Amino acid sequence: NNKTSLIQKVASQAYVTFTNCSSSAIGDNKTFLEQQTELVTLVSDIRAADLKIAPPKKVSISSQPSSAVPPVTYMHICETDVFSMGVFLLKTGASIPLHDHPGMNGMLKVLYGKVNIRCYDKLDKAESETERQFDPPLLPFQRDDVRRAMLRSFGQFSHQSGPCILTPLKDNLHEIDAVDGPAAFLDILAPPYDPDNGRDCHYYKVLQTAGKKSEQSDEDETWLLEIPQPDDFWCGGEPYPGPDVSV
Repeated sequence: NNKTSLIQKVASQAYVTFTNCSSSAIGDNKTFLEQQTELVTLVSDIRAADLKIAPPKKVSISSQPSSAVPPVTYMHICETDVFSMGVFLLKTGASIPLHDHPGMNGMLKVLYGKVNIRCYDKLDKAESETERQFDPPLLPFQRDDVRRAMLRSFGQFSHQSGPCILTPLKDNLHEIDAVDGPAAFLDILAPPYDPDNGRDCHYYKVLQTAGKKSEQSDEDETWLLEIPQPDDFWCGGEPYPGPDVSV
């Protein structure tokens, strides 16, 4: 049906792609990979105009946002047991701190502006994990919240870029920074966050190892500390103005 909106086609394909897929099956599941390729093709074509959103008009210096204005807002498009989909809008200079997506797949497509995305993979715990020294030193209660990780990728994305993809095991942790102005991106997560089923969002910071400033290996191994949600980050909501979506 040529009258079906592109975002509706994306939602329908996301539902097909992620229904009955498990993290253990992904990677060698030919059907999943074929469905995911189709989803990537559709998502790659999405533009801000398809969702009836546009970059905010420039504001004067006298009307700069105050500390009461959330740095990031979210437009909810749809959610099922299989996936959730919405748009994140980042104000100039805003960041979404390093966070994880436990057991989840995801896809992120920039609609306007530019963002830097830094992705990490968690690594298995090492026996020396509790013996490693950090600068500044960790407090005793923080030791259990340290994890080895690997910097998987770092890149800048614009509306001309293809989607950034995460899986339960690869590129699963990421931080997103708006570059040179406001930015917005379409976000698909499968399955959605669900704290009751172990899919809660956790925040992290990268630790500096004591001693040499660059102790990272060739694989860019690093260390992350789980932290509470940063005080300077919170997310507001605003209405989604685009075509209706039903799944």
